[in-house]
Amino acid sequence: MPDPTDTILAYLRQVGLGLDPDFLREAVRVMSALLIEVEVKQQIGADRYERTEERTTCRNGYRDRAWQTRVGEIPLKIPKLREGSYFPSLLETRRRAEQALLAVIQEAYIQGVSTRRVDELIKALGLTGIDKSAVSRVSQHLDEVVRHFRERKLEASYPYLWLDALYLKVRQNHRIVSQAAVIAIGVKETGEREIVGFDLGASEEEAFWLAFLRSLVERGLQGVQLIISDAHAGLKKAIGTVFQGASWQRCRVHCLRNLLAHVPQGDKAMVAAAVRTIFAQPNRQAAGQQLQEVVKALEGRWSKAANVLLEAEDDVLAYMTFPQEHWTRIYSTNPLERLNREVKRRTDVVGVFPDQDSVIRLVGSVLLEIDDEWHIERRYFSQDSMRKLHEPPAEIPSSPGPLRLGPIR
Repeated sequence: MPDPTDTILAYLRQVGLGLDPDFLREAVRVMSALLIEVEVKQQIGADRYERTEERTTCRNGYRDRAWQTRVGEIPLKIPKLREGSYFPSLLETRRRAEQALLAVIQEAYIQGVSTRRVDELIKALGLTGIDKSAVSRVSQHLDEVVRHFRERKLEASYPYLWLDALYLKVRQNHRIVSQAAVIAIGVKETGEREIVGFDLGASEEEAFWLAFLRSLVERGLQGVQLIISDAHAGLKKAIGTVFQGASWQRCRVHCLRNLLAHVPQGDKAMVAAAVRTIFAQPNRQAAGQQLQEVVKALEGRWSKAANVLLEAEDDVLAYMTFPQEHWTRIYSTNPLERLNREVKRRTDVVGVFPDQDSVIRLVGSVLLEIDDEWHIERRYFSQDSMRKLHEPPAEIPSSPGPLRLGPIR
């Protein structure tokens, strides 16, 4: 597929408008804006302020986006929609090149690489060189974009919230220390997922989590019904303080790992299979009955494992009081851990960050890219299934009763 910038430039030169670089840049900006308006009109089914039967949604302001082109940086205003999302087709083919360019500049800037070396790296990508002031401008631009992303208002309700942390190495006071990058994902009441916040702290202490969660609430986070995380003590206390009335789902995967830590290696597969019979039940009541059976079967040989399971009952089965269509995605932190792996893949290139600002800049840029991609994907949960969150609980289907295991030998 041809580069959209080259297509526009070819047309402008064809009509004799390709001589003045400043005029050329402005012409590309105007034509890009016209193309965006045409695409938005087609997607919505109506022009600005127009009322038609085909109209599917309405506009909701703009978000700014800088477009790196052959004639320099073009500022774009991308329309936001009240329902769904829009992303310009002309940016799709340039996205990878744009991300590669920013990643190279960012990595070089963080590592203190010489301006000449930055220039060589960028030329290796088939792009034009860049001087030291340009590198500084790109980093400053990223800081502002990331700051806006972190501080933006959260205007919707988010019934589901995932919380997790990953650790990165940062140079501080002439020492290399590990610091916790905490990330929060929310699913809106309309079914779309969104990265609602992230921060960097010395550790996962209760005070740090408390400040982070309160900052989300101050930015407008509301309507939280279920929070999914691991069983970190500081995080649990902070959740109980900030989100009173919300349910907490202990990550099922982490809970099983903690339980199996008390079981000899040769018996882990057998015990794991027994525990999974709990999660195969059709409803919360049947799962609770099956859990009691599994506890009885385990307590003869692995009493510590049995206690872990018994104490975790309410927290590890909390997801079963929510719509069944959501169960596979809300019983663990797996959706957030996939995001963490992508962040780690990008930050591993750096190794040791020189300071906290560089971590915020790079992690924020990666998260912003991913959040942009989520906005043009299909909903995480359907609107019909999300409406069930506000409906009275359905009648619990009858269960054949728990599976009798007997003592596990």
